[in-house]
Amino acid sequence: MFRTALRNVLAHKARLLMTVLAVMLGVAFVSGTLVFADTLSNAFRNQSAKSYDNVAVAVTSYADPDDPKEEPGLSRKTLDKISAVDGVAGVYGRVEGFAGVADPDGKLIGVGWSNKGSNFAPGKGGKDTAYTFTDGSGPVKDDQIALDKESATKGEYQVGDRVRVATNGPVKEYTLSGVFTTEDGAVNAGGSLVLFDTAVAQKQYLKPGYFENVTVTAAPGASDAKILDAVKRLLPDTAEAQTGQALADEQAQQIEQGLGSLKQILLGFAGIALFVGIFLISNTFTMLVAQRTKEIALMRAVGASRKQITRSVLAEAAVVGLVASVIGFVLGIGLAVGLRSGMAAFEMKVPDGPLILSATPVLAAIGVGVLITTFAAWLPGRRAAKIPPVAAMSSVHAVATTKSLVVRNSIGTAITGLGAAAIVAGASTGGSDGRMYIGAGAFFALIGVIILIPLLSRPVIALVRPLLVGPFGVSGKLAGQNAVRNPRRTGATASALAIGLTLVTGLSVIGITVGTAIDKMTTDNIKADYMVSMANGGDLDQSALTALEKAKGVTAVSPQQDVGLEVGADDFVSASGVTPGAIQQVLNVDVVSGDIDSLAKGQIAVAEKTAKSKGWKTGDSVNVTFTDEAKATLTVGAVYKDSEFLSPVLIDTKVVNPHEVKPYIPQIFVKVDGGQTSANEKVLIDALGDNPAMTVMDKQDIRNEFGGAINTMLNIMYGLLAMALIIAVLGVVNTLAMSVFERQQEIGMLRAIGLDRRRVKRMVRLEAVVISVFGAVIGIGLGSFLGWAIGETIAEQIPGYALVLPWDRIGIFLVLAGLVGVLAALWPARNAAKLNMLNAIKAE
Repeated sequence: MFRTALRNVLAHKARLLMTVLAVMLGVAFVSGTLVFADTLSNAFRNQSAKSYDNVAVAVTSYADPDDPKEEPGLSRKTLDKISAVDGVAGVYGRVEGFAGVADPDGKLIGVGWSNKGSNFAPGKGGKDTAYTFTDGSGPVKDDQIALDKESATKGEYQVGDRVRVATNGPVKEYTLSGVFTTEDGAVNAGGSLVLFDTAVAQKQYLKPGYFENVTVTAAPGASDAKILDAVKRLLPDTAEAQTGQALADEQAQQIEQGLGSLKQILLGFAGIALFVGIFLISNTFTMLVAQRTKEIALMRAVGASRKQITRSVLAEAAVVGLVASVIGFVLGIGLAVGLRSGMAAFEMKVPDGPLILSATPVLAAIGVGVLITTFAAWLPGRRAAKIPPVAAMSSVHAVATTKSLVVRNSIGTAITGLGAAAIVAGASTGGSDGRMYIGAGAFFALIGVIILIPLLSRPVIALVRPLLVGPFGVSGKLAGQNAVRNPRRTGATASALAIGLTLVTGLSVIGITVGTAIDKMTTDNIKADYMVSMANGGDLDQSALTALEKAKGVTAVSPQQDVGLEVGADDFVSASGVTPGAIQQVLNVDVVSGDIDSLAKGQIAVAEKTAKSKGWKTGDSVNVTFTDEAKATLTVGAVYKDSEFLSPVLIDTKVVNPHEVKPYIPQIFVKVDGGQTSANEKVLIDALGDNPAMTVMDKQDIRNEFGGAINTMLNIMYGLLAMALIIAVLGVVNTLAMSVFERQQEIGMLRAIGLDRRRVKRMVRLEAVVISVFGAVIGIGLGSFLGWAIGETIAEQIPGYALVLPWDRIGIFLVLAGLVGVLAALWPARNAAKLNMLNAIKAE
């Protein structure tokens, strides 16, 4: 039977082409993901190991530099004690913080969060083992810096040049003393690294004479474990020591966990693509079995059992799956290389390393490809075995009985109802529990709808048939009839598109609704013309606030200064230090009771929910403890409605600043006379010293800042779902091509009675469009329902949330579905039009 199966595969290789392509694409997605993840994991592990290659022991201080009761870090005295330990070759103290430099256009080099500043820590011979200088040397004076090689290249800097260095304070100029290469994580993540003289870095990032981290190198033959034991005894309680190998292993584990999440997401989308492919494969083998009824009946007549017939069909599927898996694996390797190159193109730096081809991707590729193909072919194979020899010899194909259709529709209705009920229950429950119900309900609803699609095809397509007859005449009428001639085949073809568009539409509904709510929330709450923040998400220096207050044309400036207030035993509330009189000009403060101007009198304003939970009302006195443990009694001067842009408590900066070592200001809001103009924006940038590390955002930039991630996420999801949609398109092509083959005689008769080639092509194209749009309508309907349900579970967390159906995108999806039908029909329509009339009429 295996030889028979192999002959059948070779005899029908053209008809199996789309099946091979579908499995190949799914397998490529799976194997490509696994190879990509293994390659990245290996590269990052090697990089991590290399960065700790010469480190015997690493010490990290977790001291709070703002706590006057403890030392802010590791002192020079501690480093000297470590240096005296037996086996220690060198001790290097480090401090770190944010620093960045600009490119020739004045833009910050790097991605903000990975731009770092540190100190040059020379050991014996004046060298720092963490850096290899390719030009010049490390900084040894207050006005010198060194820069990593890639940043120096991007900024077109050479040794001796004056470089403007951006921090959270005013920009300062330094002389470039050297250019170096390093395995530092910040640089490898695509950022920059600026090295200062140690004294300058300590003053900038910590306190003079103290370090945050210490690396210890060992003399040849010395034991890292013994050095670690000795070092631990010398450290304060706020510091922790580990061997370099332990840190490398820890980082490798973190890398595995991070890449594991990425791998699971990519494999999830690969699974969707393969699930869609099941319909194409099943449809292909169903049609092949129907076309070979006489052949199968003859095999039954000469003694083949039902099991042998089923095994023959499964063997064909296994051969197809194996061939597709091998090709898919090779394609997957190319995909992995492409993904790695794509990351580099988006400035997501990936460490150098070889392509890793382990046994797992190979076995997964073959296993997934063969199993999916044989699973999808099992039902057609079972149906083939049930064909009675006599009925098949008479060319009477096995037609679905009324009983089987009733059973199918009953099961589909029950499953769909169960899924819909779970989805509605999840929407009512809300939260993470509700989303679990919705996930389970979505699975059952999707399965139920797939089962019911043949039933739905007749009434839905009947609605559009009149639209086909008018403009397209006989071609349109025939296309409408052909689309519902075999509802199961139409349903299986449309199901693939429906699955893809269910996910795409659901994501679109959630994304657009959340984006609209965030956009509205931003527009309604921000009165300021500009918001100033740090590119790395850190805090602004107090000097930035002072500079903005003095800028020409500025009418109101207020920071959002993070403040922690203790209002009871271990009861803390989050507060914002603001400028009285200005805060209500830059942000919408909707006062419920009291007067917001009371902030100027040293009173506090409290958000409505916080006031209710604490039992506070206007006029109440509240005992608070500041971060320096100073106590005070403050009066509640106003209560305002909760807002995403306002902390639970507002307080004048003049009240809290005496209790802060260094104010933490993440944002400053600015209102300018004349509103948003290029001239006003330049005034603010100039006031900040043209600091590339500080971003000045107008209202549109602010909206993009808060809502832009939604669009980015949607685009990524669309891209990941593209493979499933491509396979769905192949399903349409496959169904039409095999349908044309089945209907050779019919097409020949139509040609003979006057239907010319142009109208034959049109008939096939319109049939494809009808099937594609039918699948799109089902997918869009189910996707919108799921989008609504998931939205209900997050509505309480997003103020102003209201369902928004993206009609423009829905319209685009329908148009694209029609276009998919037209494109999918190009080859089948051309073949149909080229059929020889006489040969077609004689075809069986």
